[in-house]
Amino acid sequence: MSDIEIAQLAKMEPIISLAKDKLGIDAEHLDPYGRYKAKLSLEFIEGLRDRPDGKLVLVTAISPTPAGEGKTTTTVGLGDALNRLGHKSMICLREPALGPCFGVKGGAAGGGYSQVMPMEDINLHFTGDFHAIGVAHNLLSAMIDNHIHQGNELNLDVRRLHWKRVIDMNDRALREMVVALGGAPNGFPRQDGFDIIAASEVMAILCLSNSIKELRERLGNILVGYTLGDNKAIFARDLRAHGAMAALLKDALLPNLVQTLENNPVFVHGGPFANIAHGCNTVIATKTALKLADIVVTEAGFGADLGAEKFIDIKCRKAGIQPDVVVLVATVRALKSHGGVEVKDLGVENLEALERGFVNLERHLTNIQQQFGLPCVVGINHFVSDTPAEVDLLKQKVEALGSKAIVCTHWAEGGKGAENLAHEVLSILDKGETGFRFLYDEHAPLWDKIKAIATKIYGAADITADIKARRQLAELSEEYSHFPVCIAKTQTSFSHDPTLKGAPTGHILPIREVRPAHGAEFVVVICGSIMTMPGLPKKPAAERIDVDEMGKISGLF
Repeated sequence: MSDIEIAQLAKMEPIISLAKDKLGIDAEHLDPYGRYKAKLSLEFIEGLRDRPDGKLVLVTAISPTPAGEGKTTTTVGLGDALNRLGHKSMICLREPALGPCFGVKGGAAGGGYSQVMPMEDINLHFTGDFHAIGVAHNLLSAMIDNHIHQGNELNLDVRRLHWKRVIDMNDRALREMVVALGGAPNGFPRQDGFDIIAASEVMAILCLSNSIKELRERLGNILVGYTLGDNKAIFARDLRAHGAMAALLKDALLPNLVQTLENNPVFVHGGPFANIAHGCNTVIATKTALKLADIVVTEAGFGADLGAEKFIDIKCRKAGIQPDVVVLVATVRALKSHGGVEVKDLGVENLEALERGFVNLERHLTNIQQQFGLPCVVGINHFVSDTPAEVDLLKQKVEALGSKAIVCTHWAEGGKGAENLAHEVLSILDKGETGFRFLYDEHAPLWDKIKAIATKIYGAADITADIKARRQLAELSEEYSHFPVCIAKTQTSFSHDPTLKGAPTGHILPIREVRPAHGAEFVVVICGSIMTMPGLPKKPAAERIDVDEMGKISGLF
């Protein structure tokens, strides 16, 4: 059966009773969105402050390929497995975005028998968080143009505005455009464009805020642009936009509680992409889960060079948390793809290609162990085409690096298929050994932070930037040098070139643009040809999605 067919046959528990039975949360602390999803109140979250924290497991992956790695599926399977073994475990995931759902990737609620429910709701409109983020973002956009139209009292330089518009859809035609055409009643014409909502600074702010007060303050700190002539910074608070933006986001800040196919609790909250943003679920959801459960399993987007690095150097730094163990997800198929095998041939045994492609896993594993000082276990997401010889070779090579590789069958068997992985995670947690560290010093210059990521994580020889980007870095260095950096680059390669598979070395990372995220408190560094507004593929996933006369959805994966 397809993922959606499995999901539609599942028996869900009413979210009110699940919250009470599994987490001890009374109905008065929940705001239900139908029978099977609910938001958790800030008052209840505040009451958890004095509880001890549980252990944190970070699930990341090798560099993604068209063969798929199954990171979210593994996260769900591991969480279910830990609960099957008698541990009080919670899962924390990001919310799917509509752009990828209708584009290449499809849905993002797990797969097979390791899914989060209700699958259709989560992958489509869910509780409206993305809508609220988009409206709050575009409210500021509208207020900027209205301020200019109404006389521009702040003397904003329309040539140096930092704020685009956003939409939750892949639409390349909106990347660059001119707004306010049609004469004086429509405002002053200027160049503008759209990003996808997952790349919005408002999304980052929501994901990093612990309270409405902090949310409102961070929104006020959004850098809008500069004044004409004296180059003075103008913020959202100068336009008096942050209060209304916070009002639009007050419910979106509340974590969304749902469940797995095995009726275990999950927070699905926040949705930035790790290739163009910081790629983690919300701080408030993760920290709340740590108070409610003994073990929390969370994921970081795309490969460990992006998601795990940003989880550690941005989210952990800001939230004051750290992972106790890392699970690195890999598949035999994906490693053969890194070894040069075409997608159509991945089902054929090929030990030589697996050997060549292993360098990708090796670098990710080494980075986690040596650069971040964290214990790591490899989860082999099993496919029926994997041969015993391929699996044995992969396990041997991982063990030679001082780690273990555990074969997982959670896609077919649910939590039962990830119990061996859970046992290994528990063994590492029992040892309690971690030399956790950040990759770079908080007060290092921005250029040095970027270079540290490029050389230590990506295997690059150096970084480079054109005159414009160097000027941007120079201008930002004095005020923003204490901020972490969020590198936007392709997810399919350690380099900026998506065609370079495996573990390329000696390349130069080109910096194309630098954007200050003053409210989110990091600096976005855009490299290579990466776009903050994706486009749809030739055959988008939207073509196979449909709904029948009874409202039953099909084709959503």
